[in-house]
Amino acid sequence: MPQLGESIAEATIVDIKVKPGDEVADDQEIIEVETNKAVMGVTTPCKGKIAKVSVQLKETYPVGAVLGYVEASEADAARFAKQAPPPSLDVAEEIPARADEEVAPARQKRISTRDGDGARAGGLPVPVAAKGATFMSPRVRARMAELQLTTADLAGIMGTGAGNRVTIKDLENFMQKIENQTAHEASAIRSGVADAMRRSWTRPLSTIGSSVNLDPVLQNRRSRDPKPGPGLYALRALALALAETPGAAAKLIGNRVVQSNSMDVGIAVEAEDGIMVPVIRAADKTSLADLTAKYKELVDLGRQRRISPDMQAGGVATVSNFGTFGMEWGTPIPLPDQTLLLGLGAGKKVPSWDEEKKEFVPRTEAQITLSFDHRSIDGGGAGRLLKRVIELLEAPEQL
Repeated sequence: MPQLGESIAEATIVDIKVKPGDEVADDQEIIEVETNKAVMGVTTPCKGKIAKVSVQLKETYPVGAVLGYVEASEADAARFAKQAPPPSLDVAEEIPARADEEVAPARQKRISTRDGDGARAGGLPVPVAAKGATFMSPRVRARMAELQLTTADLAGIMGTGAGNRVTIKDLENFMQKIENQTAHEASAIRSGVADAMRRSWTRPLSTIGSSVNLDPVLQNRRSRDPKPGPGLYALRALALALAETPGAAAKLIGNRVVQSNSMDVGIAVEAEDGIMVPVIRAADKTSLADLTAKYKELVDLGRQRRISPDMQAGGVATVSNFGTFGMEWGTPIPLPDQTLLLGLGAGKKVPSWDEEKKEFVPRTEAQITLSFDHRSIDGGGAGRLLKRVIELLEAPEQL
């Protein structure tokens, strides 16, 4: 299993395209794997014949696990000799020590990864421990780890222990009720979205909003071929506005303000059971025509779950056009590694006062929001940035 991204520790087998005895070429895709970000292909290191496939469909394997063997020439075998065994993971469970719970002996559980055997200790490639106000005893936490639960999953349980804390009995009763309900295992992308949103919500987030006249954008769009959607106009406007004030997208990491040298802006693309956010590099230097072509390509890849982790990494901000769902207003949450998220609502006809005509005239208006990490930017800076985005959208010839 190759390293599929910096934060990817495991992947699930979704398709095996070869069988033992098949002849394969160099760099031929033979296995498809799914992470919490995308579906990607695993290719052969060299030409040869498939000797053995060591994995099974729908099973999850860690990076470094042996997926199979290729019979190759001695020269190729020497070049691609296995350098290290798959990693192993030690998971220690804490000793329960609360009077209202059964006492259990301390034990050490070792999860090893053999050739073709996957370990799924934490469930998510980057485990996140959400902290709540309710005290959780070591035994409850150990049981939660076994069930791959976070404190957020237990928020609806009314604890019966001292101080209303959740006991092991409360947890087991809760899980028994879940078993009696219709349920299915969350997809990798759904788990990935949940993981990202939990991490995002650890920051102080705020949202401001205003309205924007979309008539200039709609008129400008009619003169273009291919025709960019309003969301791409918004992406281009945000990129240009950030290029003028790059400090608005800076990240606060510790006591340092980290500023990007490139205005790489993501755009939310709906995929099966989740959202993918591919990033368009140097969006301030990319024309609307090129943005339109790139966006079409990304939508096609998103529907195939073929947007790789590298294509989703490193953005400074994201644009979400929730107006495509008929929504007029929203407070979308920025990704954990980004400071800003611009949201665009659905356009609708509204009466607008014309000072020259001294009468109300119809115009197409949409609500536009900017969600931001309040540690990195204040309301004034966010307001000026959003105002500049609106100015650019209402003068699309500048885009």
